[in-house]
Amino acid sequence: MAAPSLAVAQQARLDRLAADYWQATLDRYPERATLNGFPGERNGRLTDLRPAAFEAHDTRLRELLRGTAEVDPAPLPAAARTDLAMLQAGISNELAGAACHRELWEVNQQSGPQVALPTLAELQPVATPEDRERLLQRWKAIPAYLDQAAANLALGRDSGLVAPRINVERVLAQLDRLIAAPADSSPLMAPAARARGDAAFAGQLRSVVADEIIPALRRYRAVLKDQILPSARADVGISALPGGTACYRSLIRVHTSLDLGADEIHGIGLEAVSGIRQEMLAIARHHFGTSNLDSLIEALRTDPRQAFTSRQEVFNAAVAATRRMEQKLPTLFGRLPRRRLVVERMPRYQEADAPSGYYFPGTPDGSRPGRYLINTYNPPSRPRFTAEVLAFHEGVPGHHLQIALAQELALPDFRRYGDGQTAYVEGWALYTERLADEAGVYSGEVSRLGMLAFQSWRACRLVVDTGIHALGWSRQEAIDYLLRNVPLSRLDIENEVDRYIADPAQALGYLLGEREILRLREAARLRLGTRFDLRQFHDLVLGSGPVTLPILDSITTRWNPQPR
Repeated sequence: MAAPSLAVAQQARLDRLAADYWQATLDRYPERATLNGFPGERNGRLTDLRPAAFEAHDTRLRELLRGTAEVDPAPLPAAARTDLAMLQAGISNELAGAACHRELWEVNQQSGPQVALPTLAELQPVATPEDRERLLQRWKAIPAYLDQAAANLALGRDSGLVAPRINVERVLAQLDRLIAAPADSSPLMAPAARARGDAAFAGQLRSVVADEIIPALRRYRAVLKDQILPSARADVGISALPGGTACYRSLIRVHTSLDLGADEIHGIGLEAVSGIRQEMLAIARHHFGTSNLDSLIEALRTDPRQAFTSRQEVFNAAVAATRRMEQKLPTLFGRLPRRRLVVERMPRYQEADAPSGYYFPGTPDGSRPGRYLINTYNPPSRPRFTAEVLAFHEGVPGHHLQIALAQELALPDFRRYGDGQTAYVEGWALYTERLADEAGVYSGEVSRLGMLAFQSWRACRLVVDTGIHALGWSRQEAIDYLLRNVPLSRLDIENEVDRYIADPAQALGYLLGEREILRLREAARLRLGTRFDLRQFHDLVLGSGPVTLPILDSITTRWNPQPR
């Protein structure tokens, strides 16, 4: 009886640590409660940006990490051992990222307060009087939050830590648009429209937005314009910062879960770009009658027939591709999520600086669906031939299948709701772009070329991200490299490069994750022979939730399906 008792004790210790870690996450980042649809008092708070709060959270994480080392994995079942390994990886990754002290220098057009706060406004619950009171409490905390964010950036500047100039300029433009909107039409007033009939709440909210938040946004903008921009970096790579090389090394590990150096990743990217170009060349010869791939890329970029002419066309193409793929899903997967993907237009306050589309997870209770947000800004810059592959990556069978299914699994909360494991999450979405080709879902050779363009784009990311952050590339060098190799519009390419500049190493997870999933699939096929089933393999990969690539290797290697 000793062994079962030991297993129960170790499981209880693991469950307690996992719950403590998730509570620590929500305590530190209360916005996560809102993003995941959780009720309660955290919807009235914002992240504490004071330096002491960062230090206290790091101390709490280190205590939790020491606790995980005391859990004996031997008596635990396989699923619990995976949970333990993921708990250790999650805490270690968070500590590694914290060591970069991004709060002291990061100015990010993708995720800064000028984007995060309007996003909260869309999601903040207002159904009950308590919900509305918490919203007002949170909104009244925004000025101090912005003032502390500005103070952190000023502190970083004094220590030689400052953002690249291009990111500061982009954020200033976003702030200008946000501040210019009259209070009544500000994105931060969005909750008032959802709280229909509560005129008193709407009036209080307007007063806070007009009299407190907009002045605070102006103060934040003034710090960026007058203190940060004059010192902003011309060198866009993180290696230009004190400690930047070590930070980039840590972020590579965080986003890929692999022990790879920047030079090795750069070489993998160059090799992958070359191979994908050969695939593109085959289509160019067969369908377009040319062997000049560079000219074809430029022609596709400038051909008006390949550009959308209206916002509605962009949206309609996203919906059509999504619905066509949904009909094919049962042939590729044994298990599908209970809730269908919703396709929506991206909010206009963020579209000018945003990617072509992205996925926003729903809530496990179904109160908010998983959404594919399509960017309809400047339709002529949106190529038709990439509309299908974008929908497959961001929607189905990409992010929606993986994330919605993970929410339905019996996992610890930190795994069900966590947002780490870039290589798994983005690697899966990239893998499904090729899977759609294998399944014959693309509408023709031009859209297949779009799929390869996206594959090349992700391979180029390995080259460009390491080029920027480890090899001293300029922003223009990165743009020129993408223009030569990917038939995306200049607008998309410039937005992408500025995203890599703002978020070092994140772009590395896509291709490295896809390569590993393809490698594991082929290894399983060779090992299992006639017992290999693609639908079962996909269910296996998605069946444990987001994991590190080494853990995914272990899961697929142990796989021993029974004959059907």
